Amino acid sequence: MNIGEKLYYSTLWSLAGLKYAITHELSFKLEAIVAVILTPLAFFLAVDLNQLLLLLLSLYIVLIVELINSAIEATVDRIGPERNALSKNAKDLGSAAVFLSILLAGLVWGSVLWAYIAIP
Repeated sequence: MNIGEKLYYSTLWSLAGLKYAITHELSFKLEAIVAVILTPLAFFLAVDLNQLLLLLLSLYIVLIVELINSAIEATVDRIGPERNALSKNAKDLGSAAVFLSILLAGLVWGSVLWAYIAIP
């Protein structure tokens, strides 16, 4: 397989993953809706390129971490339905990563909004 074919198939597989996440993962779907709504707002709120990048990166990090969390959950579920402490830990750690990414996005957006409101 040459580089062009590899890139082509990698793109197809990535798009298949996004399609699956949007159609089957409620958390990802909700976070994607928020990202679609807030992305144009970021262009309005940002006073410079650095601020715009912080706003957008904080949004899309949430989506990236949610995809990784969903992959972890699917893998654990594939192993078996029985309760296992390691499986619980893996799922809880993935969930914690999503939670922290959402807190980060909230902090970034809250800081920018605060500066936007506080500056006359």
